[in-house]
Amino acid sequence: MDYERTLAFLKEKGQEHLLQYYGELNEREREQLLEDISKIDFSAVAKVCKSEKKPGELAPADAVTLEEIEKRRGEFEKAGVAALKNGKVAAVLLAGGQGSRLGFSGPKGMFDIGVTRKLSIFEQQFNNIAEVVAKTGTHFHIFVMTSRSNNDATVEFFKESGYFGYPAEYVHFYIQDVAPACDYDGKIFLDEKHRVSLAPNGNGGWYSSLVKSGLGGIIERENIEWLNVYSVDNVLQRICDPVFIGATLIKGCACGAKVVKKVCADEKVGVLCKEDGKPAIVEYYEMPQALKAELTDGGELKYRYGVTLNYLFKIKDLNGTLSGKLPPHYAEKAIAHVENGVRVVPDKPCGYKTETLVVDMIKMMDSCLACEVDREREFAPVKNATGADSVETARELLVKNGVEL
Repeated sequence: MDYERTLAFLKEKGQEHLLQYYGELNEREREQLLEDISKIDFSAVAKVCKSEKKPGELAPADAVTLEEIEKRRGEFEKAGVAALKNGKVAAVLLAGGQGSRLGFSGPKGMFDIGVTRKLSIFEQQFNNIAEVVAKTGTHFHIFVMTSRSNNDATVEFFKESGYFGYPAEYVHFYIQDVAPACDYDGKIFLDEKHRVSLAPNGNGGWYSSLVKSGLGGIIERENIEWLNVYSVDNVLQRICDPVFIGATLIKGCACGAKVVKKVCADEKVGVLCKEDGKPAIVEYYEMPQALKAELTDGGELKYRYGVTLNYLFKIKDLNGTLSGKLPPHYAEKAIAHVENGVRVVPDKPCGYKTETLVVDMIKMMDSCLACEVDREREFAPVKNATGADSVETARELLVKNGVEL
């Protein structure tokens, strides 16, 4: 799109200020600015508002418990192994984040979780995958979603690490789509005079970004039917777990979610439950306090199943999320931007970053299997440098699971 057409288009959207410094830019910067503008989803910006989401009528969700899994492990595992051997399942690693909260400047997956030896988060997760490969005798495709800020470093790290012993032809990288940041009036910020303020569009954008990248062709060609999507920040993730896959298949559910029993009512995890009769994940800050603490007759939390960001989705149902139905969420942030020709870095919130969330995908499914896992074996999030869900706690759990650090 050239300058004149872009200006006319922006005037229609009330966003012509994005070109206010165009005359000051060199040719390369002008091309960059026009390219950034071409990536903007203006439909999300048009809906920007500050509102508190109120959940609908909530009810606890049932789960396949650890006890049931032990009784039916052989049955579930057999079905899951067959699906993997037949090439019906692939994995999607959400790896777009940086390790800034860990005091690390690179991609989070490159963070060294080792003590006496080097062991990146990426490597540990691929060590977990190696156990599935040994059990099934087959490899599955792994799609790695990066961000525009960490893609090059991530790809290079995988190459330097020999893809952690995994066949390179089964590992595919793609960059997450971006969404604009705007002020409280919905005016999109410029990050620099020649760059629009664009940030990754939230973990709900993982599938649409994959399809837009062209990698959906692999899914079609290989007749892949299920995608196991998981986050980079849990070093104990069990990826393409045959038991999880088999349980979801046998139960006839459209998707599955690995869950752990919450340690207390106020644990900061989203809860898998039912909302207005449909499967839903309610974030800890959205759940009414009275419901958080409500107990069963047996003394357990009624809303006790916290999600671990390890989901299994049926692809034919995922395709229904591509039509723009995922609602935008607006996170109030302090956003660096150009103001009166100068880039400022505010110390308090000044607008919104737009994102979609994977939890909203669950609400679009007819059914979701909550599959309980042992948190000491499968839940070691690395979100903080110290304290809860930290490098320290993750290392302790790794050692408990026999991992040499």
